[in-house]
Amino acid sequence: MDKKLLLSIQYLKGVGERRAKLFARLGIETVFDLLTHFPRDYEDRTVIKRISDLTPGESVCIKATVMNTPARRKVRNRLSIARFKVFDESGYLNIVYFNMKYSLSGINPGEIFVFFGKVVDTQGMLEMHNPVFENINEAGHVKTRRIVPVYPLTTGLSQNQVSACVKNALTLYGDGISDPLPDDVRNTHKLSYVRYAYENIHSPASAEAIGIARRRLVFEELLILSAGLLMLKKRRVKQRGIAMEKGDVSVFTDNLPFKLTGAQRRALNEAAADMRKGVPMNRLICGDVGSGKTVVAAALMYLACVNGYQAALMAPTEILAKQHYKSLSKLFGKLYLNVGLLTGGLSAAAKRDIKNGLLSHEINIVIGTHALLSGDVGFDALGLVITDEQHRFGVLQRSALTVKGENPHLLVMSATPIPRTLALILYGDLDISVIDELPPGRRPVDTYAIDGEKRPRAYRFIREQLDAGRQAYIVCPLVEESDKVELASVKEFAEKLSENEFKDYSVALIHGKMKVKEKDAIMREFKNGGVSVLVSTTVIEVGIDVPNASIMMIENAERFGLSQLHQLRGRVGRGEHKSYCILVSDVNEGATRERLHALCRISNGFELSEQDLKLRGPGDFFGTRQHGIPNLKIASFSADLKTLKEAQAAAAEIIERDPGLKSAEHAELSERIKLLFAAEEYGNIFN
Repeated sequence: MDKKLLLSIQYLKGVGERRAKLFARLGIETVFDLLTHFPRDYEDRTVIKRISDLTPGESVCIKATVMNTPARRKVRNRLSIARFKVFDESGYLNIVYFNMKYSLSGINPGEIFVFFGKVVDTQGMLEMHNPVFENINEAGHVKTRRIVPVYPLTTGLSQNQVSACVKNALTLYGDGISDPLPDDVRNTHKLSYVRYAYENIHSPASAEAIGIARRRLVFEELLILSAGLLMLKKRRVKQRGIAMEKGDVSVFTDNLPFKLTGAQRRALNEAAADMRKGVPMNRLICGDVGSGKTVVAAALMYLACVNGYQAALMAPTEILAKQHYKSLSKLFGKLYLNVGLLTGGLSAAAKRDIKNGLLSHEINIVIGTHALLSGDVGFDALGLVITDEQHRFGVLQRSALTVKGENPHLLVMSATPIPRTLALILYGDLDISVIDELPPGRRPVDTYAIDGEKRPRAYRFIREQLDAGRQAYIVCPLVEESDKVELASVKEFAEKLSENEFKDYSVALIHGKMKVKEKDAIMREFKNGGVSVLVSTTVIEVGIDVPNASIMMIENAERFGLSQLHQLRGRVGRGEHKSYCILVSDVNEGATRERLHALCRISNGFELSEQDLKLRGPGDFFGTRQHGIPNLKIASFSADLKTLKEAQAAAAEIIERDPGLKSAEHAELSERIKLLFAAEEYGNIFN
């Protein structure tokens, strides 16, 4: 790769220091970051429709003659409206601009323009609101009569600004993009040249060109990811690990007050077999909410301890770490194993005692947060590392804990059910165990989808639950946590709830901009019963156990995928009380309605994940983070599953021929793997 592609975009024409800070919000810092900031959609402005054929709600181009001079008037202090009429051979249409920021003096009666915008039905009259326009005689087709990319944005950046910067970068540095795909791979899979792909993804000549460019770039991204994960796995297999041959986990499981499910036993046997080998275990346990992953992890901790080693469990939040500490202390107390807790909130003296206990081996098992990664935390004999909710920890963080022992075994846990075939493809550096069975007695959560008109009725039902001593969650999603306007509206929503519908109850709000300690304090108060209604803008921390919460109400439920909604629903139904999930959405479009109704109908997370894969189409199957693996910029695990399989097979052939990617033809592929993984805080693990 040409080193110029790694230059800061600050020095690119049209960017500068101030705008570079805005681009940084989108994760764009280098020229290459900008070139790989791919459009999320396209507007096809090549098709011109007759006015008589227009349909309300569509965004289209029309070619029409201006009938009268635009008339501007002020409606109130901050709102002005400009209106004029246009016509073609089939009919008439009103053009309306609200708070027009630029002059309409160039629009004169009798002249022909191309307008592109959204068609709106206003009291029976069709109008086009705030369209872009060009004189039919102007050359260049800058705004209309072409396919226009639509980029992900942040506050302060417009589509035109991003598009212009991308165009400049492609013109100046496009020739510096080397092809990471070997010629034989590109020819075998009938993929375009790299320059063609970048030009037509950002400035497409046709819809067909977009398809050709996207397939090429998706394949490339998935091959780089697959090859990197395969290299990780092969490197691990070469390492020598601890063979834990002593002991029988049945000594632990026989002491449990319940019997393990078949799925739990299968996962436990698979992981225990790994730990008895002389190679470090690197296994993912993927299980539905409440499926009992922690008990399986506890049995493996016991196995490590009876073989003379220590175990460490790292949780993403202090409250979740304390929850694990409380439950595991009960399990291991009968077996005379000492459990310690290490979090940032402990006093200096308490931390010192825990650290000394780990070094002296007085503590067999430690539960903690990121505090475990501190440089002054050491172990006498660390043999097993477990991370809970592994998507919250990158490979670098997991490595920072495993280096505190001599190639200890690693177990990662995730409560997001995904189809097993997809899991096997995604987690190329991990072996997979799936717990797809719930313990007996776990009560299903009744789920209902309603529109906004039924919200008052839902509030009455929630108040009835609160009066019975229960608690409730109300989740309000944000488009992005940095959106100050939307965050302000959520704060206002929480205030209105506390002043009106729930004025007789304690209402609290948590959101992503709060400090961790502040969020943990509110969650702790909710868990202890001091808060009746918890309003949240973020996904409630997975794993937080509040048995008394019996209601989960999700506003704008259409913004979530099925897997995310199922995760939220899993926050209730954890106690003895009948629980309910209420999905609020005014979107009545077919796919959205089908997705929400699927959640009402299906309680099994793995069955839902299959539905999510079928229904959601292009987009991020897991939400904003790809569960500990690098984020993808153009590929979609749901929409590109076929291409993913092809890319994985191609990656396997390449790594088989050249395990270290040392040959000249694989030099660029090697560089791109390092760039992808380093960008996601994996550290220089391939150096």
